[in-house]
Amino acid sequence: MPFTRISLHGGKPTEYLRALSDSLHQAMVDSFEVPPADRFQVFHQHAPGELVYDRDYLGGPRGEDFVLIAITAGKPRSTNTKQRFYRRLAECLAESPGIAPRDVMVVITPTQAEDWSFANGVALVDAVKV
Repeated sequence: MPFTRISLHGGKPTEYLRALSDSLHQAMVDSFEVPPADRFQVFHQHAPGELVYDRDYLGGPRGEDFVLIAITAGKPRSTNTKQRFYRRLAECLAESPGIAPRDVMVVITPTQAEDWSFANGVALVDAVKV
């Protein structure tokens, strides 16, 4: 049940965003223990000067296709699972929509079931008990 925020420079066409969404989701299904029907993503497209990043820090040089993917995860994953996911994501995004692996940054934040409510004002921890 990850929730993903995807930040990138503005102006990308709908097809590009769909390809990014699909590739991200495929990588999550393939290697991050996410069911195929579990997709919650929000795109944040930024105007010039609103997406600030070091072009060379730990892995650059980064270009204008830089994308920051912030994943709020519903359960902890092992280090090996995360490493597989990072590799698979870079592969998928390179294939479609064509983002260079050096332009992909990922931050994963784990949470607990009580940190989520999917509907009706019910915490996930309570919904699972029903």
